[in-house]
Amino acid sequence: MSFQPRNPDFEARVRASFARQRAMGLIGARMTRVEPGHVDIELATRDDLGQQHGFVHGGVVGMIADSAGGYAAFTLMPADASVLTVEYKVNMLAPAQGELLIARGEVLKPGRSLTVVRADVWARSGGEDTRVAAMQQTLMVMHGMPDERI
Repeated sequence: MSFQPRNPDFEARVRASFARQRAMGLIGARMTRVEPGHVDIELATRDDLGQQHGFVHGGVVGMIADSAGGYAAFTLMPADASVLTVEYKVNMLAPAQGELLIARGEVLKPGRSLTVVRADVWARSGGEDTRVAAMQQTLMVMHGMPDERI
């Protein structure tokens, strides 16, 4: 889908906000694509992000999906608004294993108060991508709320 951003500086604003997310820095996630209604976040897998079977922990998969979806929504919000996740549901489809995880967030329906987004997480192994998670998410537009710490 093609959407028109309400803030001409949306990309710089989204990237600056992502840079302030300590949790994303902690796990080593990086934002690789920012377009109106779309954001990709990549994460190189590491042993310390794993669960007992050696797969990337589902909580980490959820983290990057939540951020990709949230920032996809944020690309379409006005300059005086910030974003907050209201809810999301993640279906784990396959073990998260490989060299790289890629979360792709895409706005389904932007709104004045709520935005609905989907995000898929893919695991890259040996040059092949496998969808490991599918998320649907609802985000709140926080009008008049700065995107920095209060």
